[in-house]
Amino acid sequence: QVQLAESVGGSVQAGGSRRLVCAASGFSSSVHCMGWFHLVPWPEREGLAVIDSDGGTSYVDRVQVRFTIAKDNAKNTVYLQMNSLKPEVTAMYYCAAAGVSCTSDGIWIHYDMEYWGKGTLVTISS
Repeated sequence: QVQLAESVGGSVQAGGSRRLVCAASGFSSSVHCMGWFHLVPWPEREGLAVIDSDGGTSYVDRVQVRFTIAKDNAKNTVYLQMNSLKPEVTAMYYCAAAGVSCTSDGIWIHYDMEYWGKGTLVTISS
């Protein structure tokens, strides 16, 4: 069983930055894709970014310039660097993983993640 643990999100001033960290344990060798989602009023659970084991990445359009996803294979860890944060993205942020690739030629093709962390609250204050 793969287990995912997110770092503490915390509070950030609008315009500021925050890096989220997710560590995978258990059968992490079975994971081919890791990503970040958040819960917002609409469309509820929104995918933000994913990264495959081969390094392929994909982002939802509205964060592509401001957010960066990266991974450290040796540490089974994935990061989400969030810059220029706005109050409207205050939400619970979740790390997720899947046993298949999520991207193909930069296009996000797989959203049905099998494993989820417990989530961490990120609050952006104006």
